[in-house]
This record gives sequence, structure tokens and C-alpha cells, in this order.
Amino acid sequence: MKKQFIVLGLGSFGASVAVTLQRMGCDVVAIDQDMECVEAVADQVAYAMQADIGNPELLQSLGSKNFDGIVIASSENLEGSIMAVLSAREMGIPYVLCKAHNKRYAEVLRKVGADAIVFPEREIGKRIARNLVSGNLADWIALSPDYSVVEAAIPEKWIGKTLKELDVRKTYGVNVIGSREGERVEITPDPDIPLKAGTILMLVGANEALENI
Repeated sequence: MKKQFIVLGLGSFGASVAVTLQRMGCDVVAIDQDMECVEAVADQVAYAMQADIGNPELLQSLGSKNFDGIVIASSENLEGSIMAVLSAREMGIPYVLCKAHNKRYAEVLRKVGADAIVFPEREIGKRIARNLVSGNLADWIALSPDYSVVEAAIPEKWIGKTLKELDVRKTYGVNVIGSREGERVEITPDPDIPLKAGTILMLVGANEALENI
């Protein structure tokens, strides 16, 4: 059975989440009070509608579907976000993710029942900064404020050495969870095969350890 999600607010963040969830095989109900935003995603999600996301009766009007989660992607109207969280909890929606405008908003939304808070612009800014500083960095995905997964070209001094020789976990404090050469991905890289120039490694660990590499 397909998972079902509601996305409230179809700005750049909300629209991206809604369309991506739909492409991943979920059924998405996308809602915004701006008809232009609704029309922009209408043919890319299961159902799109124009409505005031601050309306406390909005979620109830969607019926008794067993939604798996809701993304409250509009962060400017704190009152509207609070009402959406409370309504989601009343409906029994098991997972509530909110976009927050600032730290104070985040604290309030957590107190009324949000499971997770995101600051998309802040996280994108961090990733871009890390990409700029680390020339060999391909991508950086935050798992928490302290731990991340990165894809990075292997350091020059690692070329020709094996993972067993490098003993990455002990020496650098990170784990290698995969490697990529072109389109070929290895989930469990052979620790006895010398690393080649151009290979992309997938590393997981503390941000400080990853930055040191």
C-alpha cells in the first residue's frame, strides 16, 4: 500500500518535498492558499488544492484517510503552523515535520507536538559552505547537528592504498559505507583492493572528523 502524505505550503521547499515524495511512489495531497503554487504542482502529485493552511478545519475536511505523515512547509505564519500541528495530532497522523522560521518558532512547534523541525535555507547554506571549503567534496548530508554522511573524492595520499592499510575507522574516526566509480556503486568495498584516483568514497562520522579528512 502506498504511503500517504500531506504537504502544507508549496513554496520552493514544500513543492520540492511534495513532488519528490510523489516520484518515490507515495500519494501526496499538496495544499497552498496561492493558486499559482497549486497549479505548479497539480499534475505532479496525487491531489492538489487551494486552501488556507491556517484553517483549523482544513485537515478534517480531507476525510479519514490514514495519512503516514504531514509536512508543514510554510514557516511565516506561526499561528497557522501551530493549528496545523494540533489538527494533525487530533487526526492521529503519526509523523509531523515542520519548517521553522527561526529558533523561537521551532521551540513552540516542538512543544505543541511537532516530531521534527527543519531549517532548509540554513542546511543548504551549510552544505554549500562545506562544498566551497572542501574542494574534493561531492556531497554532504547532515544526519544530525553532529554527524553526517559525505561523498568525497579520495585524498591523494590514499591513492594506491587499501582500506585495510588505512584503517580509516581507527586512524580518522569515520566509517566507509560505500564507494563509487562512475556509475558503479559498491555498498561494501573490498578492504584489500587498492584505491584508485577518481574513486568517490561514502563516509559517515562526526562532522569534525569528516572536516579533518
